[in-house]
Amino acid sequence: MNYNMTEGSITGKLLKFAFPLMIGNVLQQLYNLADTIIVGIYLGEEALGAVGSSYTLMVFITSILIGLCMGSSAFFSIRYGNKDYESLKQGFFISFVSIGAVAVIMNILVYAGLDVIIAFLRVPKEVTGLMKEYMIVINAGIMGVFLYNFFSNLLRSIGNSVIPLIFLGASAIINIVLDLVFVVEFEWGVGGAAFATIIAQYISGFGIMIYYLLKCPELRVKRRHMHWNRRMLSDIAGLSGLTCLQQSIMNFGILMVQGLVNSFGSVVMAAFAVAVKIDTLAYSPVQDFGNAFSTYVAQNYGAGKTERIRKGMRSALCAVLIFCLCISALVCVFAEPLMEVFLKEGESAEIVKVGAEYLRIEGSFYVGIGILFLLYGFYRAMNRPGMSVVLTVISLGSRVLLAYTLSAIPALSVTGIWLSVPIGWALADITGACLYKRAFKIKT
Repeated sequence: MNYNMTEGSITGKLLKFAFPLMIGNVLQQLYNLADTIIVGIYLGEEALGAVGSSYTLMVFITSILIGLCMGSSAFFSIRYGNKDYESLKQGFFISFVSIGAVAVIMNILVYAGLDVIIAFLRVPKEVTGLMKEYMIVINAGIMGVFLYNFFSNLLRSIGNSVIPLIFLGASAIINIVLDLVFVVEFEWGVGGAAFATIIAQYISGFGIMIYYLLKCPELRVKRRHMHWNRRMLSDIAGLSGLTCLQQSIMNFGILMVQGLVNSFGSVVMAAFAVAVKIDTLAYSPVQDFGNAFSTYVAQNYGAGKTERIRKGMRSALCAVLIFCLCISALVCVFAEPLMEVFLKEGESAEIVKVGAEYLRIEGSFYVGIGILFLLYGFYRAMNRPGMSVVLTVISLGSRVLLAYTLSAIPALSVTGIWLSVPIGWALADITGACLYKRAFKIKT
């Protein structure tokens, strides 16, 4: 179903559109968790640390592609909102070719610089070999990530959030099954976990592309759309480039924090690997609610319905506050049991202790990240992606600076890294809220 969000119930349509996105992201995080659980239980602490560090690195690498695809989807939503379908199709062609080329280049660069990247992350020697083995395989899935994210963002931009969910759900099931086969049955180690993931990625990527070709004739690109338009390329690059920059800055900051975490040894490294997965699963629904809100704002922005955007912001904010307060309570109460799910029975109690501390500190402040995701989506949809970059620099810049500063204080040590995160969220939220009204004065 395609949702036209420029008319009708605001809260109802926003929630109906957002729900499949949120379920989809939860599914994605669950199959990431499945990787972590299977590796942690069957391969041990060092393999868990290697896959955890690789996950952080791959999130940074793929965030560049995801940012480009998300930026393009804002362009598609605006054109869909003002019913300029010819520009939408030409923009599709320009975006697909450009982002596809970026994906190929990134794939080559990661393989060429893998040893340098591992050294930069300060990975302990006992984990280096496992991480390299995992990365050599998992990096081959970049083109699958590109295909899924490009076509899922295209469909979401016109209000179809159900089909991407279906393909993601199928991918999650395939990934979990193959994890069990390759890691447990075939005993292929961390390489087996990586193979399971990339097979699932390509199935979802090619599957959703075939769906687009067969079921979306109104969006199908014709020969007349296959040419370059400098102005359109500039418009798409403005949205995609800045959204990509925002995503990559955010995840590069996390990557730098990962390097700092690794310097505290394999126990903290393993605890962080598990806790980050739980943390991401906990707030991933509100991240996708922010993406759904972005589509809502973009369609109404294209239709010139400013007052409807304001009302939508109030509705979205109430929903985010309710969700975040509930999920914060659950994570804080069940921090230790959640950590124990990922470890062999009787394995290091210190890993559980360190991870639970992280979860309680981060989990107490999910409202901060929830509001920040709304602001990211709002500014991107209002054709001000530069503001999303500014907010990301404030959030991640302060996080990295404080992480290195506070962790150097003996009384805080690694706890200083955890404390830096909610402080960064708060600073970015305050900045974004103060500049909120000015966004309505910007004209296309």
